[in-house]
Amino acid sequence: MPEPHLRSFRIHAPLSLQPSVRELLLSEGFRFHEEPFSPVCFRLIEEPIALGSSLAAFFGYIYIQDRSSMLPPLALHPAPQEAVLDMCASPGSKTSFLGQLKEQQGLVLANEPNAQRLATLRANLQRLGLLNCATCSYEGQKLPLNAQSFDAIQLDPPCSGWGTVEKNPKVLQIWQGDKIKRLTGLQRALLRKAHEFLKPGGHLLYSTCTTNSAENEEQVRFAVEELGFSCEKIPAFPGFVFDEPWPGTLLVRGEESKAQGFFLARLSKTHDEPPAVPSSPPELPGYEISVDKELPPGRSLCIRDKVYFVPKICDAVVPEKFSWRAAYLGQLKGGRVQLQWRDKPYGHVQPSPSQDIILESPEDLKSLLQGQSRICPLASKTARLFFKDLPLGLVGIKNGRILASFR
Repeated sequence: MPEPHLRSFRIHAPLSLQPSVRELLLSEGFRFHEEPFSPVCFRLIEEPIALGSSLAAFFGYIYIQDRSSMLPPLALHPAPQEAVLDMCASPGSKTSFLGQLKEQQGLVLANEPNAQRLATLRANLQRLGLLNCATCSYEGQKLPLNAQSFDAIQLDPPCSGWGTVEKNPKVLQIWQGDKIKRLTGLQRALLRKAHEFLKPGGHLLYSTCTTNSAENEEQVRFAVEELGFSCEKIPAFPGFVFDEPWPGTLLVRGEESKAQGFFLARLSKTHDEPPAVPSSPPELPGYEISVDKELPPGRSLCIRDKVYFVPKICDAVVPEKFSWRAAYLGQLKGGRVQLQWRDKPYGHVQPSPSQDIILESPEDLKSLLQGQSRICPLASKTARLFFKDLPLGLVGIKNGRILASFR
């Protein structure tokens, strides 16, 4: 029998905080090693409890993800200030990695047409505290966005999933014949739309979790010969075994790589097209409000007592009458913005014993999660909670005790 795949995850934190996240994982008995292709990606060696139940997962500092699925954002790797579109985003694995790679700057607009999957996407992005990620819900081939408005696009369309056959043996039976034709037709419609949205000189990362040539290299042929894309070479990532079914593309050989089979193609749009006419900034609902928090470039808007962060780049990207949602910050209560408990500092902030609550052991954190209160000498009504130097969020204080209502 083939050797089972080891679970993998990303540490979702600035590099300066990674040692503290590692320490938190190690304190609960997890053992892991760093992947050779990225300093934020890891593979488990020992998993004493479900990784998704760990403290690091609860506080939004890790994201469980198949190692092959980590490659598309790394291959696209947009510049921090760029506007990026993720056309088929849920559950948010690649969206959140793109947001992380962009260091909370620019914009990642994540689209998901299915309401239930959209809710999952938004919950994951909120848990990770990504202020540069916004969401919308349209059929990808009908997205009403302006032409040439994005610097980079991630397109991981619905596919047959043949690369996941070890986990889902029935996919080879389900996706055959005419069903494959429907998929390839949708993939081509999404590629056409992506070409329309991409700026001249921009890049598209097309990826699938299938090994089916009709959904992989044949779609690259279509993109090059019919749409005018150029296919750029993706350097091979260490730690994987690849085929190259089309010049410059990568196909993960699943069993030898101990990962899902996965296809990647990096396509670029030529500079031949004239640039699009700039559109006027959209009129956004609500009103601008001041938030006592360091934020990236942008503004905070209050809409029906809920406060959202709108990155500055949205003025140049989001068209009029487009339905979307920015990152949630908190609620307006009593004339003041009450930030969500998962709020974390923008950038690295050292804790202060005179102003913050600093815990030194995972047992103390677990007792708070179980509803046990804790004596607190601070006079304020709220305070930031830290595990050593790792910010975890906000807690309330009443009658000298911590009120940690984590939900």
